[in-house]
Amino acid sequence: MSEHEHVDLWGSVEALHGWLDANRVVDGPEEVLLRILKLSEEVGEVAQAVVGATGQNPRKGVTHTWEDVCAELCDVAVTALVALRTLTPEAREVFAGHLRRVLERSLGVG
Repeated sequence: MSEHEHVDLWGSVEALHGWLDANRVVDGPEEVLLRILKLSEEVGEVAQAVVGATGQNPRKGVTHTWEDVCAELCDVAVTALVALRTLTPEAREVFAGHLRRVLERSLGVG
């Protein structure tokens, strides 16, 4: 598959959710909490990449690119969607409904 070829977002989320379920190390409520907690780790990696891209740590200098920041932001989005799917099999509908409300609230679209 080429880098710019269309990817089925929700099919991919479902596949990742299934893969995680098949390879989980804990069950029950702890599994849900760990998937949600994974978001904090991913957000921290975004922050680390921004610091690295701007060279804010004088000891380390520039260690990342803005492409790295983009990749980390994508990891946050994927992790959030998989966590949402972990909470509900209706993740696509829940997300679409929430996005509609955000658009209405922010842009008056609706």
